[in-house]
Amino acid sequence: MAQTYHTTVGSRRYRFSGLAELMAKATPPRSGDRLAGVMADSAEERVVAQMVLAELPLTTFLNDALIPYEQDEITRLIIDDHDAEAFAPLKHLTVGDFRNWLLSDHATREALAAARAGITPEMAAAVSKLMRNQDLMLVAKKCQVTTAFRNTIGLPGRLSTRLQPNHPTDDVTGIAASILDGLLYGSGDAVIGINPATDNVAQSIKLMRLMDDVIQKYEIPTQSCVLTHVTNTLEAIEKGAPVDLVFQSIGGTEATNRSFGFDLSTLAEAEAAAQTLNRGTVGRNVMYFETGQGSSLSADAHHGLDQQTCEARAYAVARKFNPLLVNTVVGFIGPEYLYDGKEITRAGLEDHFCGKLLGVPMGCDVCYTNHANADQNDMDNLLTLLGVAGCNFVMGIPGSDDIMLNYQTTSFHDALYARRVLGLKAAPEFEQWLAKMQIFQDVSTHRLNDQLPDAFAHSLRHLPKGSDQDA
Repeated sequence: MAQTYHTTVGSRRYRFSGLAELMAKATPPRSGDRLAGVMADSAEERVVAQMVLAELPLTTFLNDALIPYEQDEITRLIIDDHDAEAFAPLKHLTVGDFRNWLLSDHATREALAAARAGITPEMAAAVSKLMRNQDLMLVAKKCQVTTAFRNTIGLPGRLSTRLQPNHPTDDVTGIAASILDGLLYGSGDAVIGINPATDNVAQSIKLMRLMDDVIQKYEIPTQSCVLTHVTNTLEAIEKGAPVDLVFQSIGGTEATNRSFGFDLSTLAEAEAAAQTLNRGTVGRNVMYFETGQGSSLSADAHHGLDQQTCEARAYAVARKFNPLLVNTVVGFIGPEYLYDGKEITRAGLEDHFCGKLLGVPMGCDVCYTNHANADQNDMDNLLTLLGVAGCNFVMGIPGSDDIMLNYQTTSFHDALYARRVLGLKAAPEFEQWLAKMQIFQDVSTHRLNDQLPDAFAHSLRHLPKGSDQDA
């Protein structure tokens, strides 16, 4: 029988029928939990749930699985891979004590790194529910997660960008123009990553070759990725395509991932296949994952859990496969899950905190859909907060409007703003390339060059007129 939790406040007695309900009721309000019917009925009930949660021993999460061990391979992954030795210094703590320790001077970068294998996603999710935004930012800032492929991502004082040159018809001239535009703003050190308009193996290979040609021609220390289904990428590898990174959207329950058409064994196969290509120059992190609060609910696969706890469980999947990049596409699913700018901001900070605490190289697609109660000012705020919190990377998209996926995100100039206002730099290898190519007059201040760099000018002069080239 499931453990029940109860307390009395004044003359009123509160009862929570299990750990899942307690976690959900303690979560800051958001539309997805309301839609799922798991949200607290009042602010008072929410605070009471947080008080009860704060007194809960961390060991509870090792003994009371939110989704039964026998029913879910992610639960099995979390329990089987838990590092008891790393957990030992935290074993005696309650969730509230854990919050206090994370915020203390004792939780240094080194101490947090040593503890991460002992922290489960549910512990991370639980403690986040007791934290203000500034708490989430402070702890995330202390967590450093560094990865590498052709450059090094996640170093202190650095902010990388994914150059996202999507096109509604996969027109290679339009894609190439967007790549050039992004490079001239200093974007693209995290990855040059395309969401294909036509998601099949042949088209994916065409786009892989286009990006590989650009990277090779200009000797850019970055990596490319076509964000196609993992099974398509496996087939592309078999056909000899120039695959740098393997992409997959992931969720926090087995049922979610099966609805996406894969399981953990598929990811293991893909990582092994990508490793055999040996295309990295400074590192071997070959996976790229995207997540987002609400994905399990939208797939009817949330098992009664709140969406933020489901999201944190997805990071257990991510860290199993040593990814180069992970990002929450925070406002993409829509206002049914995160209604407005305030909810999107909170979710973005939660996701970043939980990911970094668990040792995941966390970035964020700071975004919203056109029917959400949010605007670009909200995105400016979240982008700035994530930059302060040590986010590994953000998106760079022409004009902040993705014309293929039809959502609003951060632009090349938004990413440049964040670097300028916060004094952040690109990945070191990419920064050296920017200086070599004379893309900036002054790399240290991100001052743009008034003239088109010679290498790009030469290429543009030799473009064929009015034709759509494959490379």
